[in-house]
Amino acid sequence: MEFSPFNSIVKLCIKGMIMEEQDKPEEAEKLFEQGWVEATDDVEKFLAAYYIAQHQKISSERLKWFETALQYVLKANDNTAKSAFYSLYIKIAECYEELSDPEKAKEYNELAISVKDKIFDKGPFYHGTKADLQIGDELIAGGNSNYKAELKMNHIYFTALVNGAGLAAALAKGDAPERVYIVEPTGVFENDPNLTDKKFPGNMTRSYRSEAPLKIVGEAVEWSKPSPEELQKFRGKLDNNKGEIIN
Repeated sequence: MEFSPFNSIVKLCIKGMIMEEQDKPEEAEKLFEQGWVEATDDVEKFLAAYYIAQHQKISSERLKWFETALQYVLKANDNTAKSAFYSLYIKIAECYEELSDPEKAKEYNELAISVKDKIFDKGPFYHGTKADLQIGDELIAGGNSNYKAELKMNHIYFTALVNGAGLAAALAKGDAPERVYIVEPTGVFENDPNLTDKKFPGNMTRSYRSEAPLKIVGEAVEWSKPSPEELQKFRGKLDNNKGEIIN
């Protein structure tokens, strides 16, 4: 599964989270369970199980569902899901602490420490923009944010999801054609803190950032472009977002 805000299971989980924010736990539970039933691959199963776990009031039930989510991550062997190891290990450790099992809690806390900030991704990596660039050019930090025009970015951002880069290109300022470039980081990079372990566990969007330049090594010509309706909805969400950008 390539994570997408337009994926049907992701949509159900988002709707469930909105119901929780509106203090409608029964409606949220139904949506998460619907996601579990309709999930068609291991990553979708992991995601649905994670939110069912979050919804449980009893520690043993919460543990059961977090362990189920972990098993699907292991089974999937997918970089999108692997980024959630840290979050899952921490959640499972908390469950064991609540169940008065300090040895198991210690085991999972140590597992969490072993993967904290670890990046499993090997690429290829992409950057979406409307700029006309050439192979060999470098993208550098210091540009204006696509989401807050007045904000100068201290990092250059990229992703391992070609469709995610395509969405970023569609959201970029200007009327030029959308371009998705294949890039190579020239220095150390990290998980994007604006997206990692926020609404979704781990770095589901496989989004990264670096202070070092990105070198353009090619251009992707095929990716799934969001429909005008989907793009309008996404822009609306960005316009209504009150959160601060971690720069």
